[in-house]
Amino acid sequence: MPMTTPARNVLGGELLSCSFDPLTGFFRDGCCRTDDSDQGRHLMCTRVTADFLAFSMQSGNDLSTPRPEWRFRGLQPGDRWCLCVDRWLEALAAGVAPPVVLEATHEGTLRSVSLETLQAHAWKHPSARGTA
Repeated sequence: MPMTTPARNVLGGELLSCSFDPLTGFFRDGCCRTDDSDQGRHLMCTRVTADFLAFSMQSGNDLSTPRPEWRFRGLQPGDRWCLCVDRWLEALAAGVAPPVVLEATHEGTLRSVSLETLQAHAWKHPSARGTA
């Protein structure tokens, strides 16, 4: 059985999980990883905001409404969720891009978004604020 290389994040480390509650990812395994069948490229781990959720709904992708038939409780501000790269870029242009969790964002994102842009929009854990 061949060994597989673990997925990498945008910082070059091993890709960490994004969220198990709600369960996210193209494969619904908690990680922002993908394959060629994922046309949306769900690679970006974000902490969704109220502004982003409203933007997404207005753009035709309602992420807030519970859909029990899909075992989806609906997202609330602060939830971590794997977003499509193009949707994040649309939100960025509209001024409502949610913060990015760099350690859980797949390195494939770097094909469309610079590391500098990601770092400028990185989510900072509250306990990390004010530290050097």
